[in-house]
Amino acid sequence: MTAGIALALMIALGGAGQQDDEWRTLAGSSLTARYQGVDSLRASRALVTLDALGQLPGLRETGMRVVLTVAPTREVMDSLVGGRVPEWAGAVAIPERMEMIIPGGRFWPPSPLDEARILRHEWAHLALAHEMGDLRIPRWFNEGYAEWTAGAWLDGGARKLGMALVFGDGPPLDSLTLGWPRERVPAELAYLLSASVIQYLVESSGRRGLETFLAEWKRRRSYDAALRGVYGATPAQLESDWRRWVKRRYGWLIVLSDSALFWAVLAAALTAMFLVRRRYRREQMARLRAGEPPDAPPFWVVADEGPGRTRAEPPVDRRGPSR
Repeated sequence: MTAGIALALMIALGGAGQQDDEWRTLAGSSLTARYQGVDSLRASRALVTLDALGQLPGLRETGMRVVLTVAPTREVMDSLVGGRVPEWAGAVAIPERMEMIIPGGRFWPPSPLDEARILRHEWAHLALAHEMGDLRIPRWFNEGYAEWTAGAWLDGGARKLGMALVFGDGPPLDSLTLGWPRERVPAELAYLLSASVIQYLVESSGRRGLETFLAEWKRRRSYDAALRGVYGATPAQLESDWRRWVKRRYGWLIVLSDSALFWAVLAAALTAMFLVRRRYRREQMARLRAGEPPDAPPFWVVADEGPGRTRAEPPVDRRGPSR
C-alpha cells in the first residue's frame, strides 16, 4: 500500500463521524476523491480499488487524473449529473469533466464484488475517452468496452444473453447508439449485446488486435477506416458476422449447458418417452387380445332348460367307439 493511500485511509477513519455537508477530499495516485460526512469510508475504499487498477486492455495512454465524487443522496447525484439518473444505474462517468459520480454508502450495491465491477466499468469509460481524445465513440462500443472490461460478462452474462436470444433477437447496434434503454431489463440486454461485440473482436484477433484497432482508429480519426484496415470489414459486415457468431455461441447451446435446465429438459424428455412407450404397449396388447379366441366359444354353448337361459357344456365326441 502506498503512503498516499495509507494517508487517505487515516483521514477517512478520522472523518467517519462527521455529518456536515462540506466537501472533503482524499488524494490517491491517479484520482482525487471527494465526499461529505459519513461517506469518508466509501470514498477511501473506492480510491484504493481504483488506484489498484492497472492499464486496461487495448489502451496505451497513461497519466489520467480523475475526480471521484461520492453523492450522499440520489437528489445530489442527479444535480451533479445534470439529469435524473436511472434507479438501476450504479454510477455515472462524465468524460468531459473526467469525473466519476458514485452513490453514497446508504444506497450502494451490497456486494463488494458488484461495487468493484461498477467502479471498473465507469473507470473504463473515462480511460477510453482519455485514450481517444475528441473522437466520437459509438454508444454501443463505449458501453460494450466498459462492460467487457468490468468482468460482469464472465459471471452469468453470457447465459443471460443466451436466454434472451432464444426468445427473440437483439436490437441493432445503431439503435443502441441513438437511444440507450432506461428500463433495467432492456438496458441489461443492451449492455450484454455490446459487450459480446468486444468479446467477438478479442476472440477474432486477441487483445493485441483490439489495441491495434484503437490505435489505428485514433491515427486515422475514423472508426470505419480503422475497422476495414484492421479487421477487413465494414460496420455492416461486422454486425452481420457478429450476429451469426453470437447466436451460434450463445443460443440454445449455452442455455442447455446450464445444469439445472439441462436436467429439467432431460427429465421432461424421458417422461414423454415413457408415456409414449406405455401407450404403444397398451394399444399393442389390445390388438393381441382382440385376436384371441373367446373363453367360451359359441359351439360350447347350448340351450338350457327354461326359456331365455343357456348353459355351457363340454363338447361331445360323436364319432363312436374306437376300433
